[in-house]
Amino acid sequence: MTTIVVLSDTHGNRRDIDTLFPIMEESDYIIHLGDTSQDGNYIRAKFPQKTYLLNGNCDLAKSGEDELTLQIEGVKIFACHGHLYSVKSTAKKLVTRAKELGCSVALYGHTHSASEQEIDGVLTVNPGTMSRYSHKSYCYLVINGDKAVAKTVYCNERNV
Repeated sequence: MTTIVVLSDTHGNRRDIDTLFPIMEESDYIIHLGDTSQDGNYIRAKFPQKTYLLNGNCDLAKSGEDELTLQIEGVKIFACHGHLYSVKSTAKKLVTRAKELGCSVALYGHTHSASEQEIDGVLTVNPGTMSRYSHKSYCYLVINGDKAVAKTVYCNERNV
């Protein structure tokens, strides 16, 4: 079994990121889906061997990838910020790209709205945002063999 903390759209909110360090420490991987990848660099400095960074539309200093595929156990994952796939209007381009790459999971951010949906055989997961502009959330993703289960975790505003 493999565990992954998935974050997106943190927009400089390092105080709340810090509160997630204990769960990040226990997880096998951390994926920051962009906006801002500088926050991802902050996380990667603490957990360098297990952190993956994606660039978002607000990331002027590109320090991650525009998109990424990972094979974890029997699950292939496609990860991106989502802005290049028009995710605010539809998941169709995202799902099409994931399927082109042979991925059964697509991780994306950009919308600031947490979501877990299966679309045309692809589990699409948006962890929401850890920014102060919306209700804070992240995703805890568990891979076991060829199964992926995503759980959105909504944070208590007082102590995340």
